[in-house]
This record gives sequence, C-alpha cells and structure tokens, in this order.
Amino acid sequence: MQTNNRSARLVASWLLLGVVMTVIQVALGGITRLTGSGLSITEWDVITGSLPPLNEQQWITEFDKYRATPQFQLLNFDFTISDFKFIFFWEWFHRLWARLIGLVFATGFIWFLVRKHFKAAMIRPLLVLFLLGALQGAIGWIMVASGLTGDAVYVKPTRLALHFIFALGLLCYTFWFALQLKTPSQALVYHSRIRKWNIILLVLLVIQLIYGALMAGHKAATVAPTWPSINGQTIPDRLFIDTPVWLNFIDNKILIHFIHRGLAYLILLMTIGWSIQLYRVQGTALFRQVRRLPGILVILQVLLGIFSVLTSTGIIPGHWGWFEWMAQLHQLVGMCLLLSLIWTLYLVRADKKS
Repeated sequence: MQTNNRSARLVASWLLLGVVMTVIQVALGGITRLTGSGLSITEWDVITGSLPPLNEQQWITEFDKYRATPQFQLLNFDFTISDFKFIFFWEWFHRLWARLIGLVFATGFIWFLVRKHFKAAMIRPLLVLFLLGALQGAIGWIMVASGLTGDAVYVKPTRLALHFIFALGLLCYTFWFALQLKTPSQALVYHSRIRKWNIILLVLLVIQLIYGALMAGHKAATVAPTWPSINGQTIPDRLFIDTPVWLNFIDNKILIHFIHRGLAYLILLMTIGWSIQLYRVQGTALFRQVRRLPGILVILQVLLGIFSVLTSTGIIPGHWGWFEWMAQLHQLVGMCLLLSLIWTLYLVRADKKS
C-alpha cells in the first residue's frame, strides 16, 4: 500500500483520530463499569437516544424504566432520582461518544470519497472497519441486555469480556491500517526471531486482557486483596470447584484471579527478555523509538495491577476512590501496551529470503 503521498497521510491521520477516540471510548466504558452505570439506560435508540431527558417528566419516565430492572430491585432499591441521574450520565455519555466515533468515520469517509483521496487498496480495509464498528455496537447492546432480565444485577462477565476484546480488535485493526498508510518501507526492520516472540507476547496479552475483563465483570479483585501472596497462599484452594471443569475458567473468581496474576508475571518476564533482544538490534530511527515502549508499559501495568488489588478493600459503592483510579489506569495502560506490541509487530518483519 502506498504511504508516500498526501492522500495516504490524510487518511492515516483520520484513522489515528479514530484510534484516539476508541481509546477514550474504552476508558469511558471502564468508568461506566466502575460507577455501576451500564444498566441505567434500558433501551437502545440509535437516533432518539442521542439526547438525554430534557425535563423532569422525561427524567421520571426514564427512572421508572430503570426501577423495573433487576439491578434496581435487588441492588439499588434505595436510589433517588439524583442517584439515577449520575449513573445515567455515564452510560449516556459512553453511548454518545460511540455515536461521535460513527459520525467522524461517516463524515470523513464521505469527504475523502468526494475528494478522491481513497485508493483502490484502501476500500476493502475500510469496509472491514465499518463492519467491525457496527458489530461492536451490536455486541454492546447484547451485553447490556444480559443484565436486564432475571435476577441479574450486572451484565454477564463473559459478554463484558466479549465487548471489551472486540473493542480492542477494532482499535488494533484501525491502528494497523494507519501504520500501513503512514510508515515508509525504509522504517521496517527484518528479524524473524524477534517477530516470532512478538507474536507470542501478543497472544498471551490478548488472553490476559480477556481475563482482565473477566476480573472486572466478576469483581474478582476483592477475592484476594493481598500481595504477593493470594490470601496467604501461593496457589490458592478451590481453584476447580465448579462442574464441568471448564466452567471454572470463566466463572470461578479465585481461578480467574490466579490466572490473571500468573499471566501478568509471565508477560512481565518475557517482555523484559524480549526488550533486551530489541536493544541488541540496531534497526531504524523509528524502531529505536518504539522498542522502548513495551518494557516501560509492562512494568507500569504490573504495578498498577498490584495497586488495584491492594486498594480493592477500600471500595465504597457509589464513591470514586483509589481503587477506581488504579483500575482505570490499569485498563488504559493495558491498551497502550497492546498498541505498542502491534507497532513493533508492524515494524519488525520476517527475514527477507535470499
């Protein structure tokens, strides 16, 4: 794909704006989850839902809809309309930002199309991007709907994880597409072994991020708020108490917590070793700038994870405290770590065949 022309640079800048907006959207999703706001809006109105209630009667109508949900009846039964307005805002803003991303994409697409900036090689990735965005919106509603029936007071953790990982997939795809347009071929480095370990790290990190979402969905930080031990043990008891056995990997809080910690240590050690190898490669100027990111981010990510666990004892429902700050930063740095590995993967290619 051509990267040395004005059209490609403009389209790449538009895509990078989408990357930034998607990072903000995932962060807003984190705030929505941490404030318990995700089930405050019980309908999915793509057009009319873009406006919040504009008068007291509309607020009462929305509050009545929320009062019919299991979350209100079983958990937030003492909520006043003032409490409801607070959680409604975060879910509404999260949805509004998703609409803004769609608007930026649609407006940019039309403008670039009219101005004839799109090249033939760009059309297929753009269509994939559009489909991924639409799919992500649908998954988001499926996730919310899972918490509106039966005795559910939160969305299902597995659907939260699905929503989160699809958001990261959309983020990485957009970033990769932008790199294709913006990065000159002269900036690439060829080293098969480093690229292989890059791929292994990416796979492990994706699994780790899925378990991070399951941790969040199950609120599993509080089951072992100690470090370095897990409630005084290296390997905790009751790791496989559910049947069938596979159910433990998505539903047993202590096993999810144990896996998330273990993967964190493994990724930390592997990233440090891999980073040492990166520094032994001379590479290009851009490569030398990017190679420092994974090592810095993985150390910061582990520290934030530890602080999140240790501060989880101070969780107060409806109050934004140290745990919420740590958990939110933990998620943001995790996204940045993922993007840094995508960046290195783009820059480091398999050795050229002689």
